[in-house]
Amino acid sequence: MAARPIITGIELTEFEYTLQDFGVDYNGFNLVYQAGNALTRRSAILQVHTDQGLTGEYLTSMVQLATLPMFASYLIGMNALERERIYQDVKRALRQMARLGLSCIDVALWDIAGKFYEAPIYELLGGHIRPLKCYASTTHGDHNGGLDSPAAYADFAEACLARGYPAFKIHGWGGSLVDLEIATIHAVGQRVGGRMDLMLDPACELDTFADAVKVGRACDDERFYWVEDLYKDGGISQFAHRKLRQLIRTPLLQTEHVRTLEPHVDFALADATDFLRGDVGYDGITGVMKLAHAAEGLGLDIEMHGPGPAQRHVMTSLRNTNYYEMGLLNPGNAGTNPPIYRNYADGMDAVDDKGCVFAPQGPGLGVELDWDYIRGHTTGHVAYS
Repeated sequence: MAARPIITGIELTEFEYTLQDFGVDYNGFNLVYQAGNALTRRSAILQVHTDQGLTGEYLTSMVQLATLPMFASYLIGMNALERERIYQDVKRALRQMARLGLSCIDVALWDIAGKFYEAPIYELLGGHIRPLKCYASTTHGDHNGGLDSPAAYADFAEACLARGYPAFKIHGWGGSLVDLEIATIHAVGQRVGGRMDLMLDPACELDTFADAVKVGRACDDERFYWVEDLYKDGGISQFAHRKLRQLIRTPLLQTEHVRTLEPHVDFALADATDFLRGDVGYDGITGVMKLAHAAEGLGLDIEMHGPGPAQRHVMTSLRNTNYYEMGLLNPGNAGTNPPIYRNYADGMDAVDDKGCVFAPQGPGLGVELDWDYIRGHTTGHVAYS
């Protein structure tokens, strides 16, 4: 039996990249179209090194890695294949820190495991090769000539349908513009309803529970596939979402904003959601697989948040999931993801003619980072050993 890879060091490389024709909306949080503007963003690459020359790599953010100094020394010398032990120990250590940082290490360890066994992660998870249906997930509404009206959303939905996408999700209007949100729901529903599955995600922008009910009932009228994170409770009140389920017919997709297994399951047992949300970026592959199996035990589906190679591997190994989130998309741009891969891409044209993508086939995550680009745009570097 081959010796197990032991963790010898950890590196963080922060880099910046530019999104052309993008800006932010009224409060600086939501990404929107802005012609002629160059928006600078920052991300980070986490590398976990081992004594066998295998390195796990994962794209994340410095915010996610802010807790790493708390447990970096714990990781050094650990068997990189003991993901469950590391997951449970770090989960406990970060219990008062929203468990930020747990996911990044976990995905990097899965990348190491795939490279060690010379297999893609989905095979280690028991999965199989299959197409993943995608929904086109939009940027937020703007007032700049992009998604700037209900008709513009309907036009874009029709363009996504023509490109092959079987489903379309609206990220609507900032500032709790309830009437405009409702008008957008109806415009899209009347244009492509019955030909695409439709979803809505206000991203917790609506001010009140009453606003959520109004918008939810508009989704009922257009027979939306799901609605998520309607209003400013932050997507975390079990009681409120149970009440909302009693007042609208459209299925709820909640739990994007609760962390780890137990609170997700509590949400489902409280009758506060219809679908569960899985987020590899927050709970890691180990955590999301636990949640997916728990959902299966309850007879529910789990839907992944956001695009990425780790999300594709997880989805490829599950039965109880439906759509890959391809975002964030806008009619004036190709996509919003950093250009750091040599053999992988997400974006408007990353799908095939049926609106599907596949998991990468190489060992581990199966993606090759463009280190020339990353080093040429590096803004910070930290190492632990």
